Amino acid sequence: MSDRGSAVPLTKIHDHLWEVPKHGGMRVPGRVYADERMMSEIKKDQALEQVVNVAYLPGIVGYSLAMPDIHWGYGFPIGGVAATDPTQDGVVSPGGVGYDINCGVRLARTDLLYDDVRDKIADFVRKLYAAVPCGVGARGGIGRVPRKELKRILRRGAAWAVENGHGIGDDLEVCEERGTMPGADPDTLTDRALDRGIDQAGSLGSGNHFLELQVVDEIYLPAEAETLGLAAGGLTVMIHSGSRGLGHQVCTDSLKEMGRAMSRYRIRVPDRQLACAPVDSPEGKRYLGAMFAAANFAWCNRQIMMHLSAEALARALGTTRQGIGFRLIYDVAHNIAKFERHELGSTTRRLLVHRKGATRAAVPDDSPLNDTYRRIGQPVLIPGDMGRYSFLCLGTEASLKETFGSTCHGAGRVMSRSAAKKRARGRDLLAEMDARGVAIQAHGMRTIAEEMPEAYKDVARVVDVMAGAGIVRKVAKLRPVGVVKG
Repeated sequence: MSDRGSAVPLTKIHDHLWEVPKHGGMRVPGRVYADERMMSEIKKDQALEQVVNVAYLPGIVGYSLAMPDIHWGYGFPIGGVAATDPTQDGVVSPGGVGYDINCGVRLARTDLLYDDVRDKIADFVRKLYAAVPCGVGARGGIGRVPRKELKRILRRGAAWAVENGHGIGDDLEVCEERGTMPGADPDTLTDRALDRGIDQAGSLGSGNHFLELQVVDEIYLPAEAETLGLAAGGLTVMIHSGSRGLGHQVCTDSLKEMGRAMSRYRIRVPDRQLACAPVDSPEGKRYLGAMFAAANFAWCNRQIMMHLSAEALARALGTTRQGIGFRLIYDVAHNIAKFERHELGSTTRRLLVHRKGATRAAVPDDSPLNDTYRRIGQPVLIPGDMGRYSFLCLGTEASLKETFGSTCHGAGRVMSRSAAKKRARGRDLLAEMDARGVAIQAHGMRTIAEEMPEAYKDVARVVDVMAGAGIVRKVAKLRPVGVVKG
């Protein structure tokens, strides 16, 4: 690919931040968090052009933002953040959320020490693979539900799962939005969207989604780690998944409707993939109702998978969830748009914050957090690739001032799936992962090839950019020891 991003003007603000000056039809400047080496790679991608394009959106305020895991996506770059003001003709854009609505990450801790169960990890992984359905089109762990019950899931989210025996009430206290997005309207979904979700609740999916056993490899903030229940050498469970086919269909349906509506609202954007409509328009309200419903489906999905995982681990050891000290630390979305209050200059405004491949990073004393996390800040879960590590961080005050309370969401791809499969030819990837100390169960070798570690940026460098910019504080590094892939 040619260096298309090199034509985008950039000014270096500091070692971890660059600005795209407002030019052309941009309503706000762009800002990209990256170090020098990352920026040289980012310039080879079309993502910088997308940062510029997003800045054309009606009602956008502050900056068109991109995190260091930025790469080319549909409409918005993956790693993109944009806030629009509904009182200033602000729009909502499905491309600013993406197809996998509320793709997100959930992290749970256990009392198990990796050294004590090292010889059981491969068996744990086999049992997790058997317990949690995965792969393209996989049926969910609770089977097919009646459409009436599916609509209850779309309204209640993770709360539906807990109410139906898939977890405990405490799980909801440490889930973003308590696992239920207000304003969900299942009646806005098409029959096709509902049909795609009717048998997928409690399923992992494929691609970059995963279920991992991880060991707490390094702790940077001991007091905060203790508050979160983490200890060096402890075994944790991380789940990365979203709204499956239902969310994909919601995005597809909404893009068609908004593409037709833009001319009616006299909206012009440089890329049709940025199809949008005013937040308060009928089209905008329908999308938000459907998107919130899909987000609730995703929270229910991850809640069920976590419950299935806890039961599988407990059965493997002949005990219970309580017996292994299994407890949810947090669950965060990284493909969502939400109404939030943010300070702009001397005023506080209600904004619609789009985060596509970006994670909310709430700060201490922020009202959405429970009492414990209000003292230290919201846990931010940043997964890496299946062969290296993931990170748990905390939000800071700087995130509110600079990024609408947002940070990166993962490592970010540097290699297409087709390129990764080509690179994998002739290699024994299972043996390579075994040499790293990682046991794997996967639906097929193609997924393992597509998700090989070198297909991604080193997430440690991505996180260091955000920590260096003061947007997050690093708490712990988590190393994978067992992986389930679709």
